[in-house]
Amino acid sequence: MTDLMTLYVPLETTALSLGADEIVMALLSEAEKRGQDVEIIRNGSWGLSWLEPLVEVVTDKGRVAYGNMTVEDVPGLFDGGCAALCQGLTAEIPYLKTQDRLTFVRCGLIDALSLEDYQENGGFQGLEKALAMTPQQIVDQVTESGLRGRGGAAFPTGIKWNTVLGAGDGQKYICCNADEGDSGTFADRILMESDPYCLIEGMIIAGLAVGATEGFIYLRSEYPLCREILGEALINARDAGWLGQNIRGSGKAFDVQIRMGAGSYVCGEETAMLDSLEGKRGMVRAKPPLPAIHGLFGQPTVVNNVLSLATVPIIMAKGAEFYQDYGIGRSRGTIAFQLAGNIARGGLVEKAFGISLRELIEEYGGGTVTGTALKAVQVGGPLGAYLGEKDLDLPMDYEAFSDVGAVLGHGGIVVFDETADMAEQAKFAFDFCAIESCGKCTPCRIGSVRGAELMAKIQRGEKGDHNMALVRDLCDVMENGSLCAMGGMTPIPVLSALKHWPQDFKKADFGVKS
Repeated sequence: MTDLMTLYVPLETTALSLGADEIVMALLSEAEKRGQDVEIIRNGSWGLSWLEPLVEVVTDKGRVAYGNMTVEDVPGLFDGGCAALCQGLTAEIPYLKTQDRLTFVRCGLIDALSLEDYQENGGFQGLEKALAMTPQQIVDQVTESGLRGRGGAAFPTGIKWNTVLGAGDGQKYICCNADEGDSGTFADRILMESDPYCLIEGMIIAGLAVGATEGFIYLRSEYPLCREILGEALINARDAGWLGQNIRGSGKAFDVQIRMGAGSYVCGEETAMLDSLEGKRGMVRAKPPLPAIHGLFGQPTVVNNVLSLATVPIIMAKGAEFYQDYGIGRSRGTIAFQLAGNIARGGLVEKAFGISLRELIEEYGGGTVTGTALKAVQVGGPLGAYLGEKDLDLPMDYEAFSDVGAVLGHGGIVVFDETADMAEQAKFAFDFCAIESCGKCTPCRIGSVRGAELMAKIQRGEKGDHNMALVRDLCDVMENGSLCAMGGMTPIPVLSALKHWPQDFKKADFGVKS
């Protein structure tokens, strides 16, 4: 009998879509033919999406990675071949080695559902400390860390928690907004599929901090694997005493339930999400009152994004000063940047705030996959600004982006090469808003439709100057009159495209047709 061969194959959506399960079956079949004992561990994703499926072989020197594996490559793996696919030691891959992994420190490293793996790699250390602290001490720690919401609005997490803590002693809730719907974003999904206990731990700590005993994960309906993994993780955590009426014998209670969204982009907005959680149609609520005072079922509620909550455990484990040491200005800690679109090396990069957009696109992303010149970059989802070559040296922090009329949002970065038609992209912003609007306010509901019609006329060269002026007026109405960011931010991509690429809005017969 040969020595045991240990392999890691991701159980993660990107890898599965590219044949990871078929590779596992081929590995087992090949091992049986050869009489080779194998152990296959289904880990999460390292975020190296451009190398998936990424198979790792455990050696005396560490885990050796083989990228873009196929079923046909499996025999070569047993023969010591596959040299062309070998990336060397996983930990030494430059894309990974130079990151600042705090929130994603275990993603790819561990079996996502193994409580033993989780705890051996720092899991529940933050919660154990929190159990020995007062609610105010927990809130103060998070406040001092400088953690801000990773869902897009960048509101200080500690201030939100402190508001809920001070809202009396009645029923309170923790709601995790896992309705990750922005284009080019997948960090929440990778975290939930690769390190679900991290999110669960963060939610428990939030509950202890504000006096909440119930939590809900509002999960995007397009994430079935997340639901399966989170569901099993919750069962395991309850069985081990980390959830329930008496957390690890502390006398403190907290539990979590999963609720599935219904495919609405606007339910990424916190009040629409709360309506959906209550069983209503997801529509934006007028504020005030704020959810921190009058939230789920009318009770004080913490609403945080997946990554905001998943960052709390390391802050509690290592202290506010440790986290404060990362980042610049008012943007403290790290953020998960997601590289997508026309990019050679798409994936997740966790870095401290302050890295430039150019470094992310060129050094991590490897430039455009087509090899042609970059034309535009959209940061912050479908409602984010389009930035050009001259903006690539912007530091990635909230204030620097705000200064140029852009948003960092959830950290999604979508790259376009020189073939992109920015007039079409501007029209897409209006089309997207028209489809996804909840319909509650007129500027968003009607303005998006009128905007798409005007953009179509401009593309056809009809009354160019006149229709361009109407678009700008319409954008002003939407920005200042919409109830929420859905309508209020739709002008951002439109106006940025008009500003940087005016030539894309001009046709040969521009201004001629009536």
